[in-house]
Amino acid sequence: MPTQSATPQRCSWANPANPLYLAYHDQEWGVPCHDERRLFEMLNLEGAQAGLSWETILNKRENYRLAFDDWDAKKIAVYDADKVASLLANAGIVRNRLKVAAAITNANAYLRLCDELGSLDVYLWAHVNGKPIHNSGERIIKTELSDRISKDLIKRGFKFVGSTIIYAYMQAIGMVQDHAADCDWRIKQ
Repeated sequence: MPTQSATPQRCSWANPANPLYLAYHDQEWGVPCHDERRLFEMLNLEGAQAGLSWETILNKRENYRLAFDDWDAKKIAVYDADKVASLLANAGIVRNRLKVAAAITNANAYLRLCDELGSLDVYLWAHVNGKPIHNSGERIIKTELSDRISKDLIKRGFKFVGSTIIYAYMQAIGMVQDHAADCDWRIKQ
């Protein structure tokens, strides 16, 4: 929660000129998420970001929701060649064949994981005993934990889940709280 100062202090990466980015920083990033659909969405969006800026993906987020059936994994898992062609023609998303294919692959891997373990939420939060990791706000891009989760997700058939992507994902869904030390949104330990 921000302090009473006239201009709230935010992490330096939060572009003050983009209201979507500020809302993301202020209301989502670092906040523990247990919503299954959002967890699946963010996993795919973090993968779609590979080689791009998060701001690019965030600006296309609503288009992704429309294009990918509001991230309904059961629908995505059975996308056919016609649906893939329509996605690759959709200027509202990143039209990268490998990333589109990864979302379909991830939907199938996600459904298998849910059959085995109950949910992505249970799987993820078990890695941190249900409690977010609080870091000091220094710039971290991957850790031993993100390496471990990445390797396991790859073994389970997920794509675009390298360690750096998984660490960014952990930050996005609040498994890791990495707001800068001087950020007004930093959750006090």
